[in-house]
Amino acid sequence: MILYPNVYFKSITEVTYEYLIENNIKALILDVDNTLIDYERNLSYSVIKWVEELKNKNIKMYIVSNSNHQKKVKHVADKLKLDYIFFAMKPLKYGFKKAKKNLGLQSKQIAVIGDQIFTDVIGANRMKMHSILVEPIKEKDIWITRIKRPIENAIKRKYFKYKEEK
Repeated sequence: MILYPNVYFKSITEVTYEYLIENNIKALILDVDNTLIDYERNLSYSVIKWVEELKNKNIKMYIVSNSNHQKKVKHVADKLKLDYIFFAMKPLKYGFKKAKKNLGLQSKQIAVIGDQIFTDVIGANRMKMHSILVEPIKEKDIWITRIKRPIENAIKRKYFKYKEEK
């Protein structure tokens, strides 16, 4: 189902190199807001370390963000030494296609990690990429995301029930 991720993790740092290799994932497309940084724009040391470790194991990474604040996205990308796209308009395919082209890989070799079903998961699934849903770093969100969260939470409950029954 287009609304369900391939897998769910509590946080981005729980996504292991072993998991990626088992699933033939060679690259990650990363969301920024509430996936890499919180609402106050804090980037944790554990996320920086996680990115460095995966890069050292030849996992390619690319930031694809819906934020229209280029300075914010660029700051995170520079800190992590990653290329980026801002104002990507996820779940539309534009940003994903650009990242895929720059990564030079097939869709099935790329995983998308993000905290939102309506942008990250649907976009990844539409592109036939591996979708990884993570919990938001913090509850505080921009207003449009706050409106969507209750609907996404209902979908997540159905997803967890579906996974239990499998």
